[in-house]
Amino acid sequence: MAKLGFIGTGHIAAPMVRFLAERGHEIAVTRRGEAVSAALKAELGVTVAEPQAVVDASDIVFLCVRPQHAAEALEPLTFRADQRIVSVMAGVSRAELGRLCAPAADMVQTIPLGYLEQGGCPLAAFGNDDLLADLFAPENPVVKVASEAALNAHFAICAFVPGVLDLAASASGWLADHTGDADGAEFYTTQLLSGFLSAMSKGSAGRLAEERDALATAGSLSLQMTEALRDGGAHDTLRDALAAIGKRLEP
Repeated sequence: MAKLGFIGTGHIAAPMVRFLAERGHEIAVTRRGEAVSAALKAELGVTVAEPQAVVDASDIVFLCVRPQHAAEALEPLTFRADQRIVSVMAGVSRAELGRLCAPAADMVQTIPLGYLEQGGCPLAAFGNDDLLADLFAPENPVVKVASEAALNAHFAICAFVPGVLDLAASASGWLADHTGDADGAEFYTTQLLSGFLSAMSKGSAGRLAEERDALATAGSLSLQMTEALRDGGAHDTLRDALAAIGKRLEP
């Protein structure tokens, strides 16, 4: 088992810590994110220490601070050449990581989401994808990407997820207005969406369009919905938002 250290302990780090602790790794976390680090210590017995002590104790260091605080948090730290680095900091470039973590050079950048703890979270990986696979696969599939630009595009798509949840919340609210049962409306909406996605086969290119067309047949309510969203500019708004997020992530 590896010795793992987390610099920054918040809502992104905590699911990874729980997943990795379950698999027997020795884990140290920083106090940055005091409430979360204290909870992880009480729940899992992880070590809580100052950042340099976490780095010194670790073979693999996870960088989980907010991107705007990366330089402030990492510049005072001294890394080792034999250490491996996992960064989840969107928009912090490979070149900047190399500067902040030198002489450590074996690294991977990725995008975990909170449900990684339960498995099924795809991990886009730019860099040492084998490192991620050793830690998180097969429960969480690792998707190797060819460039930093491609990784940033995957970061942008991750931002699409809460957008989908926002639409689902609106749909649930509409249903509740008609039933008077907000809890039941949310349960039905979430089960409808999650059940359908779970039933789809994994890894089939073009499956999303196939499933859409199978539902949105001529004269159907589903076709009325898809056409209304297109005519209302929902797809153009989505593409514009993704483009703006992608621009924001450029070095």
